[in-house]
Amino acid sequence: MLPSATEILFAVGAGDDVAGVTFECDFPAEARSRRVVSTSALRAGMTPAEIDAEVRLRIAEGEDLYHLDEGALTDIAPDLVVTQDLCAVCAVDVSSVDAAMAHLGCDGKVLTVDPQTLDEVIASIITIGTATGHESRARELATVATQRLDAVRRAVDGLPVPAVAVVEWTDPPFCAGHWVPDMVTAAGGTAVLGRPGENSQRISWDDVAAARPDMVIIAPCGYRLEGAVTLAKQAIEASLTPPGVPVWAVDADAAYVRPGPRLVDGVEALAGVLHPEAVTPRPDLATYVATA
Repeated sequence: MLPSATEILFAVGAGDDVAGVTFECDFPAEARSRRVVSTSALRAGMTPAEIDAEVRLRIAEGEDLYHLDEGALTDIAPDLVVTQDLCAVCAVDVSSVDAAMAHLGCDGKVLTVDPQTLDEVIASIITIGTATGHESRARELATVATQRLDAVRRAVDGLPVPAVAVVEWTDPPFCAGHWVPDMVTAAGGTAVLGRPGENSQRISWDDVAAARPDMVIIAPCGYRLEGAVTLAKQAIEASLTPPGVPVWAVDADAAYVRPGPRLVDGVEALAGVLHPEAVTPRPDLATYVATA
């Protein structure tokens, strides 16, 4: 019921057993061949401001942000449904999943994973691996992820620690919370907006300037690198980002906002931005846009 869970399932070796995915599940590519069981209630082509307004309206009126295909659930008759209760904007509400399963008479187990920190994301890999009979592979993945993070920390140890503002949404601006501040710390920076383990918060561009960041990272949820670059340019052209501060864009969906194994790629890419002399840059995941 969420892209990160799909990624984890394939990574731990349970990909052949994945029968249903969301419309957003695009990694690995094989996930696209599975039955789509949930789709967005939002229309395509909306601007960030329009999306924010529509989400707020639907939540206020108690309307769903996703459509759950109960017919698909009936056909699949899943033994296990992996979902989350962390963010109403990220996936079908867990209560809706439970209600649908009960209504359809499906007796499968619903596993809810709600990691809030980077360590909890890694732990969730083991949780999902264990639930699907792939604990050994899951523990191997978790170990490798930890080793890669440790390698980045060693590489940046003793270097200057820049202040980093990670903006998860641009109109209106939101600072990135949950595991993203942990990622900044692991990459050798300090997150000046957003707190580890806490929700992303709506802020203002004045708040960004007041935080006096050395760098602004545009990491819009639901966008790939090209879209992030476009939004970053719009913010710069509108004189929203702090003057004299370099602005970077990152591939949020690939390596920042989906709590799965590829967050480690995001840490490595961010370290390459903050400390290119110590960590090899990843232009596929992060690109310099301009200095406002």
